Amino acid sequence: MTRTWTPGTSDAALTAIARTPRLVVALDFDGTASPFVLEPMSARALPEIVAQVERLSALPDTVVAYVSGRSMDDLRVITEHHDDSPVVLAGSHGAQYWYPGIGLTEPVAEARDAERDDLWAAVRPIVAKYDGVEFEPKTYGVGVHTRGAAPEVEEAVFAEVDALVAERFPQWRRRPGHHVLEFSSRAEGKDAAMVALRAQFDATGILFAGDDVTDEDAMGVLGEGDLGVRVGEGATSAILRVGSPQEIAPLLSVVADIRGAARE
Repeated sequence: MTRTWTPGTSDAALTAIARTPRLVVALDFDGTASPFVLEPMSARALPEIVAQVERLSALPDTVVAYVSGRSMDDLRVITEHHDDSPVVLAGSHGAQYWYPGIGLTEPVAEARDAERDDLWAAVRPIVAKYDGVEFEPKTYGVGVHTRGAAPEVEEAVFAEVDALVAERFPQWRRRPGHHVLEFSSRAEGKDAAMVALRAQFDATGILFAGDDVTDEDAMGVLGEGDLGVRVGEGATSAILRVGSPQEIAPLLSVVADIRGAARE
């Protein structure tokens, strides 16, 4: 059963994950590390979250990763990520990775790249008809954002795009989210990212925080020694819930405090 965590309070699950021998802290970006913004590429992590990410990344046996549906190029921009960063990136819902000391790893180019270009060409004119709707080209697909659109506009554009894809690209994976509809040629989800991060860093525990439907894929594969945190409302299998991205920073601070003290 999910319980609400309030900043300034203790919790046995937070204490346990903070004391795991080898920890991966994995954060969704939009709606978790960053509040939602009208222009998707203007999203940035809250400064107080950046500060806690830096604290955690400096601790032994501790890795921080941003796990996002964004394509890697866009994810590196919005996370203000540099080549010497200790922060791991998992983009395209777990199809692309950037590891410190290794760099980018991703699947080889697919035959579907040409089909993706056809999808872009078909979706762009639909998006252009609607006020407040943004087109996002992705490495393995497309995203349609409606953060600046009226509810009836969102309903109409999603229906039109759904009909198009059902007719011409029926094999592409559909992913709905908060004011976004995505289609991808890749089958990976954030569950795959959890598996990859656990294996890459031999993690004994993963703390994953996310706010959307696609984040529940990751929550679903967390084990007994892990901790899922849901940001905001919505059905979830997470153990803890916080009210907003602003409450992620104090939660991470608790983990950093406990983990840092245990390693002094």
